[in-house]
Amino acid sequence: MHIAVAGNIGCGKTTLTKMLAKHYGWEPRFESVEFNPYLEDFYADMSRWSFNLQVFFLNKRFKDVVEIAQSDKYIIQDRTIYEDARIFAPNLHDQGYMSDRDFDNYRDLFDLMMSLVKMPDLMIYIRSSIPTLVAQIQKRGRAYESTMRIDYLQGLSDKYEAWISEYKGRLLIIDGDKIKFGDNAKDFRWVTDHIDAELFGLFPFEAETGVGKEI
Repeated sequence: MHIAVAGNIGCGKTTLTKMLAKHYGWEPRFESVEFNPYLEDFYADMSRWSFNLQVFFLNKRFKDVVEIAQSDKYIIQDRTIYEDARIFAPNLHDQGYMSDRDFDNYRDLFDLMMSLVKMPDLMIYIRSSIPTLVAQIQKRGRAYESTMRIDYLQGLSDKYEAWISEYKGRLLIIDGDKIKFGDNAKDFRWVTDHIDAELFGLFPFEAETGVGKEI
């Protein structure tokens, strides 16, 4: 079974992936960040390195998806191949950091890959406001993220919302501004209760946050 965690930079995807992997005994798949040969160059010169970065991510994510499809384990994935193609590459193109030629080439490659894979069994989307994202990015203190522009984050956020509004698979939305799963055991319980309901048909306990799920 394939469970995926999606959301903007700094929303807490990796934290939630680790927590859910430990809670359920699932096998995690993490985004390549520390060992990405293009990431620091990209943040220093987005126009020069955008295509290289996105192809690196697409290649890594496609390998993960193929491996997940061939596995009989429960696997939880930190960020999905859909986000690369529906969020990050279009945002770079729209903001002038990726040329029409490179973007068309990238989309053709993605469409070919998508003809060979299926959607996750459950998509978990963490929705967070820009102030929350900025605070969490600053807290983790990655040097290469220090030059990230607010309009870049906002562009990503807008595209995430457009993508999620049209997503056709099974979906659980977490309000990252209110559900502090990394700091609050009760909020993490809210998340696991709703995952249990989606995957195993168990009735979810509603936390006092008043935030519901969407399918």
